[in-house]
Amino acid sequence: MSRTIWKSRRVVRIMACAVYFLLPLLLQAQVLFPSYTVKDGRMQIKIDRNISAATLDSFVAQFDLQHLQLNELVFKNSAEALGKAGWRVAQTNRKTLIITKGFQHFEEWNNPENRIRFTETKPTFAQRFPATNNGLTLGHNRFRNKPAFETSRDSVVRFFLRGHENARQVMLAGSFNNWDPEALPMKRTEGGWEVGVKLGGGKYWYKFIADGHWMVDADNQQRENDGEGNINSIFFQTNTVFLLPGFEGAKNVYLAGSFNQWRPRELAMQRTERGWVLPLYLSEGTHAYKFVADGKWVTDPQNPKQLPDGEGGYNSYVALGKPYLFQLPGFTAAKEVRVAGSFNNWRPFELQMRKTANGWELPYVLGPGNYEYRFLVDGQWTSDPANPPVAGNNSHFVLGANHTFRLKGFDQAKRVFLAGDFNNWNPTSFPMQRRGNEWVLPLHLWNGKQRYKFVVDGQWILDPENKLWEQNEHKTGNSILWFGR
Repeated sequence: MSRTIWKSRRVVRIMACAVYFLLPLLLQAQVLFPSYTVKDGRMQIKIDRNISAATLDSFVAQFDLQHLQLNELVFKNSAEALGKAGWRVAQTNRKTLIITKGFQHFEEWNNPENRIRFTETKPTFAQRFPATNNGLTLGHNRFRNKPAFETSRDSVVRFFLRGHENARQVMLAGSFNNWDPEALPMKRTEGGWEVGVKLGGGKYWYKFIADGHWMVDADNQQRENDGEGNINSIFFQTNTVFLLPGFEGAKNVYLAGSFNQWRPRELAMQRTERGWVLPLYLSEGTHAYKFVADGKWVTDPQNPKQLPDGEGGYNSYVALGKPYLFQLPGFTAAKEVRVAGSFNNWRPFELQMRKTANGWELPYVLGPGNYEYRFLVDGQWTSDPANPPVAGNNSHFVLGANHTFRLKGFDQAKRVFLAGDFNNWNPTSFPMQRRGNEWVLPLHLWNGKQRYKFVVDGQWILDPENKLWEQNEHKTGNSILWFGR
């Protein structure tokens, strides 16, 4: 086949794709938008800045574009959801807003598996669907019409699809098998279909495939948009079971703790023969909690591990992982020393240190992450003299560093900081260190998409060594790193 003929066929294929997917939109969208077209091999939506909220809502509902959060884009100039979905702002002014996104060949869009696989930045499956190590603190399952999937002692989860007795074949696909639609055939059983999958603790995305039709689990209330237009069911393989025995007369019992910002009516426990039970997935670290029985806050009667609650009582706590040793040398004349930081929401009353011959110390379980902290010595805040802060008053440390950010050059810069999703874009909390001809900072990153910038003597800049970036609400762009295996 000649190169000219190949190119011609490719053009025809692209045009066929555009007609197939966009013709219905073009016929219906004329009233809603000035244009909805394909230009230079990219889908393009041109939005009138004077469009009403009602008209925009109608368009979003009609074409199932909720995941783009166009209201946030048009009326608040927030493009966060847009970027996660693979779209970008190509042009904006007072009158119009143009957003664009590339598309695949026609035949590749027929299979939902390929829609799951597609992304312009081409992250891996582990990056887009990380089971753990992604900043997830808490996970719980919410099923109706059937109990949560059972887990055997060898960590095999029994996935169950209720009904569909007339289906000839049912498969299971998810983040645990790279969304392979042929790897996990389900067996017909009483009332539905089932298959076992061995999973470690964490978060997993999945769908059922009945006779070639991809579908979410209708009985699972936990669902999530993956940013590419796919709604997937979510299952959490739990690693901690909370149990409150007794309280037979209680009407409602909830669990609340540091893992859900102490919201008292969010995590409902289930009545069982043993008492009130709730399995959860919790990340590594220390988690304080209490039960809420008919509005009354109750410490765990079976757990001797407690921390002050700041109101004259105590919270129970669980610790998952290895302890980190906080140490403060000296201050031997002090009567009381406490430590607080980003790891415990800066609660100054909670963590009392033990006095030693040379100072003070406290082992405290933390998971991998980037932390800030200070000591409270007889009521006076002090930074760690062994780890003085570069900016501000808080000392900083990293557990489980797995990536080093580097900025070459800028020899004349006095201070360089790193800011991004990982520190809520704080411009002074992550100072970089000068080493040779570059500025460096080791950090712990969660798997997935990371947006960031450097702050050089107060000036925000993109990473000059990273070609991957996306537009932000300030029209100045953010560098992007897809991190993970």
